[in-house]
Amino acid sequence: MIMGKKQLPQTGGLVYSTNPDAMREEARAQSNTLPPAQQKLMVMLDTRARAGKAVTLVDGFEGKDEDLEILGKEVKTHCGTGGSVKDGLIIVQGDHRDKVVQWLHSKGYTKSRKK
Repeated sequence: MIMGKKQLPQTGGLVYSTNPDAMREEARAQSNTLPPAQQKLMVMLDTRARAGKAVTLVDGFEGKDEDLEILGKEVKTHCGTGGSVKDGLIIVQGDHRDKVVQWLHSKGYTKSRKK
């Protein structure tokens, strides 16, 4: 007999809340992706916990995880390098801050800034 994993509800780490709207608020927060002109993205270089290797991080995206994945794929493709999307961050291998900022501006992300 093969035992499968138990299917748990997607609560985002919420175990218990006295607020009856707690689950609805989280679902509402991820339901709408802001248009590019309203996004406040921050592009920065990071080398922490990566054995001295630099990565470009894009932080501050507000919207659905699926839209963040799509944006991450487009940014990585433009830079011609690998990376990933984790914890609301787009991680691009290497120092591509200038490329990423220029690409974001060309796509209508007017508030992106470099740190």
